Amino acid sequence: MDVRSPGEFEHAHLPGAKSIPLFSDDERAVVGTVYKQNSREAAIKTGLDYFGPKMKEIIEEVEKLLKTGLFKDRQSVFVYCWRGGMRSAGVAWLLDLYGFKVHTMKGGYKSFRNWTLTQFEKKYPFRLIGGYTGSGKTFLLHQLIHKGYRVIDLEGLASHKGSAFGNIGMPDQPSQEMFENILAWELFKKSDTNESIWMEDESQRIGAVNIPGSLWRTMLTSPVFFMEIPFEERLNFIVEEYGNLDRTRLTDAVFRIKKRLGGLEMQNAVNYLATGDIKDAFRILLKYYDKFYHKSLHKKPNWPDQVKQILCDEVNAAQNLLTIIEQYSLKSNV
Repeated sequence: MDVRSPGEFEHAHLPGAKSIPLFSDDERAVVGTVYKQNSREAAIKTGLDYFGPKMKEIIEEVEKLLKTGLFKDRQSVFVYCWRGGMRSAGVAWLLDLYGFKVHTMKGGYKSFRNWTLTQFEKKYPFRLIGGYTGSGKTFLLHQLIHKGYRVIDLEGLASHKGSAFGNIGMPDQPSQEMFENILAWELFKKSDTNESIWMEDESQRIGAVNIPGSLWRTMLTSPVFFMEIPFEERLNFIVEEYGNLDRTRLTDAVFRIKKRLGGLEMQNAVNYLATGDIKDAFRILLKYYDKFYHKSLHKKPNWPDQVKQILCDEVNAAQNLLTIIEQYSLKSNV
């Protein structure tokens, strides 16, 4: 239970936490001002004015949550605030008094953030799935999950598919801090053994969020299993995946990469979209992204030794994974 204000929770929180704020954003500001301008004791009294009327509501909200079946222990409650101070202590006292088994986080959310940042400094046994745009890399990651391998879907965590079109049809992206929290938690869960962790060979920036620098440097030196799939096969896949998306948003995305695409090619792509010629529009864009990824691939510190080429006839995740497994004698973890 995150008892910080709604604004603090919305910005970032522990993955899976539920918001039960002790104070609203405005109330928190008032208590903070009293603390700074007067005293701790005065702030506590002001806080009690807000806390008192909410006591019953907080207990009933916790009871309701524990009855949803989301929690294995229907009497055990874990509470945290920013620093593990008065807010979590107050709510913990109330819930304990009522009869719940209550735990509080020493150091609060701040200690969790410190833990989060340390996760990115570790060296992980990554294996990266590579391939030009339209290779179906995300689908292959899902096949890896099905086969029992350890997988972290960075684009899934970031709610973005990575290109200029990556936010179309996707939910809002998390804040940078929340993205890091989710990513650290996934790394922690996936690294309890020495087994490899599979991810997509991403750019450091995924939409509006960035892969933390230290973790990104580990990815840069990790082996890449690169699917080499014919251009036309990938183009057909892209048309099928993106062809039905909102035409206006597709056009806006083309304008966002105008400088890198070039004025003439940008205008040609926009004209094709306007006339409904999706395939020729995407043909221009796919050539651009191929050049972009080709350059980034050759900038890897251990190029070409770390890149393992996989020749594939088509965008078929199940078949392409089988090719990778057979070619490199990988074993399923099922």
